[in-house]
Amino acid sequence: MNYDLIVVRLGEVTIKGRNRGRFEGLMMSRIREALAKWPALAFERGYGRVYIRLNGESFEEIKDRLKDVFGLHSFSPAVRTGHDLEDIRAGALAVIRELKPAPQTFKVTVKRAWKAYPHDSQEMNHLIGAHVLRQTPNLKVDVHHPDVELKADIQPEGVYLTCGAIPGAGGFPLGMNGKAMLLLSGGIDSPVAGWLTMRKGLEIEAVHFHSYPYTSEQATEKVVTLTQRLAHYGGRIKLHLVPFTELQTRMAQSGHDHLIITLMRRTMLRIAERLAEKSGALALVTGDSLGQVASQTLGSMNVIGRTVSMPLLRPLVMMDKQEIIEIAGRIGTFETSILPYEDCCTLFVPKSPATNPNLRIVEKAERMLGGELERLIDEAVNGTETIVMTSKGRATGGGAPKPMAEQRKQADSGEIGRPAGTDGAAEPEGAPASSSEDRWF
Repeated sequence: MNYDLIVVRLGEVTIKGRNRGRFEGLMMSRIREALAKWPALAFERGYGRVYIRLNGESFEEIKDRLKDVFGLHSFSPAVRTGHDLEDIRAGALAVIRELKPAPQTFKVTVKRAWKAYPHDSQEMNHLIGAHVLRQTPNLKVDVHHPDVELKADIQPEGVYLTCGAIPGAGGFPLGMNGKAMLLLSGGIDSPVAGWLTMRKGLEIEAVHFHSYPYTSEQATEKVVTLTQRLAHYGGRIKLHLVPFTELQTRMAQSGHDHLIITLMRRTMLRIAERLAEKSGALALVTGDSLGQVASQTLGSMNVIGRTVSMPLLRPLVMMDKQEIIEIAGRIGTFETSILPYEDCCTLFVPKSPATNPNLRIVEKAERMLGGELERLIDEAVNGTETIVMTSKGRATGGGAPKPMAEQRKQADSGEIGRPAGTDGAAEPEGAPASSSEDRWF
């Protein structure tokens, strides 16, 4: 059927009070941006609604893009008629007749938002339903479990007729609640954490820690691809690639094997906080899920999180692994996340990582590294390469990050080798299963 328009119902933004108008305006802007490739579309703003006039554009092409816009509760293709009863009846009949497959039962639900209309909702239910029944003898009314529900929304400017609703992404419009810095690995969890963060109205930038030559360039490109996928939902996303080789090497040589993961994660948070402060982000986001691995016990998360003052958001903390995997599949990150490119953790995880580290001992180990730790953190921050990703690829930046290119030269000349005491051991038997999706780097 040639629908006239799309009725978009807004989500959580409608619970706002005095700021509702501003938030609905932002929602309108996000919808326009998402549908920019269809220039014939025209947009009207209603109360808790956005009306998109199709002007000949295909609803089938547009709906897949609209489903991914945060802040939408649902949307429906619609026909708009005038207020004349016969126009409404004719429109309702046309909508019912075009449904495929043809329904056997139906009901009519009228919402009279424009109270000046001469017939109330119950009268209109009968007037429209009776006309449809007379014109379609094989159709029956079922007010409890109909095959299709025809809705008529009577507004001052016209009457909107719809059948069914397509669920939206929900949440808040992107950017409504500020910006956060996502610690992005190449695994399953952190991209899902990023998607959930954006769904709650936070723009994101992402930071990834690489350890070339211990990890391949393909491992970094995997993260670039994941960022590109997240940019489908979040527009342009900055990806900060942090050289972490020297820091990891130094920690591996510190003599605190069981604390290496704790020390590395605390250091990563400190670097991410520095980058967040530069970018105007007000929170850090990780893909931690409570108890998923030995280093994500409550004790570990407590000690790791204390190293920063910025709020630390963990959207997945109470989720089961299967829930996370299902979301990853739905948002299109799962297949990339499971590509078998080695990350630096598989080389640096000790045989017996601490599952309940002592904060005093961890801080003492950091003090023993002294000024060298701060120097290496400064070098990592200063050596960070930033690229801007869109859903189509790199908007700025290209090739291997500069620090990685320099490390490649050192590796080729033999200046960088595997640090002593690291054998790539996995987490100990009996600890929760470990894989790259549990990492931040």
